[in-house]
Amino acid sequence: MNETNAGGVRQRSVEIVVPVHNEAHVLGNSIGRLHAYLEASFPFPFRITVADNASTDATWQAATGLTARLPHVHAVHLEAKGRGRALKYVWSRSEADVVAYMDVDLSTGLDGFLPLVAPLLSGHSDLAIGSRLHRQAAVVRGPKREFISRSYNLLLKLGLAARFSDAQCGFKAVRTEVFRALAPHIEDNTWFFDTELLVLAERNRLRIHEVPVDWVDDPDSRVDIVATAVDDLKGMGRMQRRILTGRTRVALPPRSGTAHVTAATHGAASVEPGPDGGEARAGAERTSPPHGSRRPARPGESGVSGPRVPRRATGAAPPRRRRRGGQRPRRPHAPDHHGRRRPRRHRTRFALMRLRAFRPRRTPSPRLEPAS
Repeated sequence: MNETNAGGVRQRSVEIVVPVHNEAHVLGNSIGRLHAYLEASFPFPFRITVADNASTDATWQAATGLTARLPHVHAVHLEAKGRGRALKYVWSRSEADVVAYMDVDLSTGLDGFLPLVAPLLSGHSDLAIGSRLHRQAAVVRGPKREFISRSYNLLLKLGLAARFSDAQCGFKAVRTEVFRALAPHIEDNTWFFDTELLVLAERNRLRIHEVPVDWVDDPDSRVDIVATAVDDLKGMGRMQRRILTGRTRVALPPRSGTAHVTAATHGAASVEPGPDGGEARAGAERTSPPHGSRRPARPGESGVSGPRVPRRATGAAPPRRRRRGGQRPRRPHAPDHHGRRRPRRHRTRFALMRLRAFRPRRTPSPRLEPAS
């Protein structure tokens, strides 16, 4: 899976985990469809891992048959049940740069997979989730599941101050190094695993990218809604206690693949690769000021080459604004009743004008004419 391109540079890879439990009747069709789609349209190296967690039917035999027939499919078997346990086991041992998972019924449209993992492969984001509650999502499901999903996410916003829109959509991805740092702090191994992962990521100020998805409800879903809701409420109470006691902080690795631009003293800023090859640090090309100039030369002046950059990026101090005649700038005045700032003398003049306008006029006294 660690492939290189024509220039000898290692390409970033993705591992997709499909956790299954007694899904022998749909496993072959779903994995075959997913494998064909990724081979035809996914531009990065990938691996599909079927994680069988304590199945009692022919799921494991179907998974091993797929590994012999399809080149990019692998399978693992776990003795204990739990979606979170299966994801934690495979993701912690993955050699890929990005790990993802999706439900075996492929309820989520596969066209959203590349937009899901692209921000993680570029290093821009740390986690990515598919959202069925996004205003641009296209969802087909019954009113009962819609009510339960919206109520659960509303409780997360009220109780845990969550800012993500959909915690339980089976369509997520995370950078492998980030998950390895968060995994020891995730206690749940069942359905609350997703929520705990997202809450820990938000509490540690990680970037979570949301993708609106096309989602069609699976009528054959065998999730116990009541038991899952009770476990989720218990998990929310546990996370509230952890937040109140300050036990959500995690030491995380730096985000790779991003460019940190620092202010250059003079001249144009240039980006240099960091020591790990992923990060970048900005340098500067110092230029000598032209003859007779009072300030350092900037690109585009006196034969200095390079793109013109704003004064803020070069670190040069902004010029002082002075009035004509070398006077000191006026001090700001409070706004008048029109909301405009005026100098003191103008305010005094307008006050006099208003007094004159409202001053009562003197009426001439009547003349007394002598009686004839």
